[in-house]
Amino acid sequence: MSTVFPSGSSEIWGEVLGKTWGPPLSDFAQRILLLGSGELGREVAIEAMRLGLEVTAADAYAHAPAMQIAHRSYVIDMLDGSKVRWLVEQVKPQLIVPEVEAIATDMLLDLEQEGWRVIPTARATQLTMNRAGIRRLAAETLGLKTSPYRFATTVDEYHQAIAALGFPCVVKPVMSSSGKGQSTVYQQTDVASAWDYAHSGGRGRANRVIIEGFVEFETEITLLTVRAQDGTFFCPPIGHRQVGGDYQESWQPCALHPETLRQAQAIAQKVTEALGGWGIFGVELFIAGEPQQPQTVYFSEVSPRPHDTGMVTMVSQNMSEFELHVRAIAGLPVGEICLIQPGASAVILAPGSSENPQFSGVAKALQVPTSRLRLFGKPRCHQNRRLGVALALGDTVEEARARATRCAKQVQIIL
Repeated sequence: MSTVFPSGSSEIWGEVLGKTWGPPLSDFAQRILLLGSGELGREVAIEAMRLGLEVTAADAYAHAPAMQIAHRSYVIDMLDGSKVRWLVEQVKPQLIVPEVEAIATDMLLDLEQEGWRVIPTARATQLTMNRAGIRRLAAETLGLKTSPYRFATTVDEYHQAIAALGFPCVVKPVMSSSGKGQSTVYQQTDVASAWDYAHSGGRGRANRVIIEGFVEFETEITLLTVRAQDGTFFCPPIGHRQVGGDYQESWQPCALHPETLRQAQAIAQKVTEALGGWGIFGVELFIAGEPQQPQTVYFSEVSPRPHDTGMVTMVSQNMSEFELHVRAIAGLPVGEICLIQPGASAVILAPGSSENPQFSGVAKALQVPTSRLRLFGKPRCHQNRRLGVALALGDTVEEARARATRCAKQVQIIL
């Protein structure tokens, strides 16, 4: 764990919520509004409730994971700014907490200017929910090392970008999550299908894509970075494996050369300071070069909220990323972040579509030593939708990964 204390910032580092608060649903309750109610929002809601906060959960569909436990819930189109405003005025939250990409961020900017508190800030939410904004901030404003990139709105611009960057390259929607719409283009015959997939997998109403030159990297990490009233903190780095841009497993710690870790923390601090606000940020970085010596660190992306790869922290740290997030956004101190033991997570994916998925094999899964399960309670599924995650500890990262994978494989989804 490392701590950097804020200095020279115009940001006011004081209390976010009131000095006192009453129980949920009372006149003196401190309320948070989750815009997005998936598995990450569910864990945020649980941690908020442990501190006695009132939670309202909103999403585009009914019975989303966080809605199942929240004090109140609403189904709205969060891309409709007028509906977002209506919801905020209805709930009157002390904290508006975006948890997904598909939100009318222009309305969040308006609400923040009127005095509502958006986590971490409305600007941070807008920049990071659009790959164009965050990539330009990182590469062009902050001067961070990134993969080469181009943006394209038309087919002609797309082909020009492919020609400039060459093969292989990665094509993504400017707005998406969990790898949706992302593909790697290895040859000319892949170009058209990658364009179509990027448009079908994007979130929101943006039709722009980003084309990235391929970076040969040794590993990809998430550096969870917490900005709180008592400083900036870094969790031990998390390694992860992705397929098609969607994470399959993660582990903590991911061993890095001390100088490489220093570089990674410097990049994470620079990005999160530029975004501002309080809370946890999932900073994704590419690590290139030989592991036994200082490596080159490339900035990839940042999420201004808990990160899916960070679910491993529910077993590996003294405080999970969700507890850290709630502490920070509530204006409470974070203190010391400690690694308990090497840990790992492995996802449980739906094998197909169903309006009523069911689970079997849970008892066998929990026979794996140190294992835990988190089944998200999603009411419906489609192919490869993440429905749960297996967690495990080990004396080594390798042992933890093997246990988490074995646990996940025991869970069968009945469609």
